[in-house]
Amino acid sequence: MSERKIGMWLYSNGGGDKIQKKIIKRLQDREIETVNNIRLHNCMAKNSHIYYDKLKVDKLDLFFSYNAGEQTQYQVYLYQALNRMIPMINSYDSFALTEDKFHTSFVLRNEGITTADYNLCHRDNGAELKKIIKKWDKMVYKPTDGWGGIGLTKIESEANLDMLMPFLNQMDLRYFYVEKFIKYDNTDFRVDIVDGKFVACYGRKASGTDWRTNVTSGGSVFMREANEEIIDIAIRACKATGVDIGGVDIIYDLEKEEYIVLEVNGIPAFATPEQEKMGLDFNNKKIDLIVDLIDRKTTK
Repeated sequence: MSERKIGMWLYSNGGGDKIQKKIIKRLQDREIETVNNIRLHNCMAKNSHIYYDKLKVDKLDLFFSYNAGEQTQYQVYLYQALNRMIPMINSYDSFALTEDKFHTSFVLRNEGITTADYNLCHRDNGAELKKIIKKWDKMVYKPTDGWGGIGLTKIESEANLDMLMPFLNQMDLRYFYVEKFIKYDNTDFRVDIVDGKFVACYGRKASGTDWRTNVTSGGSVFMREANEEIIDIAIRACKATGVDIGGVDIIYDLEKEEYIVLEVNGIPAFATPEQEKMGLDFNNKKIDLIVDLIDRKTTK
């Protein structure tokens, strides 16, 4: 009987079901038992424990949460509570940090990692946004907690801003977060890092009708090599944000001639079966590094 037992919740679409089986098998080879598909949304907390049916989740040796698309507020709330009791991958603090674009940029900048120039202002300070658009010429409005490119809006003039403000005010936002629009070649680097080690790099290219590279916004994946500078930036960005597993999005600023970190994703996807056919063959390396990480974090 295994002395160590972990919980796992990993996405099942896009080949995720096969990834789960491989992780479970390789953990089993190290005598680590996995209770799979523990969705915190279906758990209940009472007295001093968090229950998944009769299982006390807070008594596991670790919980591995890796599903971006099906999170709920309740699940995230329990994620925070559970992290007070047992190790998590990623930790709640790093998860919460990377879910917020402003906080991520704020931390990265203070660690000497270049991001787009940004400005966060209170909703009552709309005059500040007008000053910014005059200074920057073009900027991007970003929901601080959005993902997949959803809600990103390019603002190219003061007239654009005037048109957008009534919609933002209707959304009852407490603050506005904007970034200077970076002139780039409409491609990015997605660099996967696990436990401070480089896993893989690939590129994403915006469609002809959009400037966003996110696949959910019409972008497409292509083979791309990372140089040492890009790998170093990605490792530093993951260290700064505290993620055990991170996907760092990097673009090249054509005007300043430097690399810019756009985002640190705490739940970067594995290569899909279609992408593997293209030549993206990093899944096994990523699985091995995750298994090593779990093994180390659960060693008693």
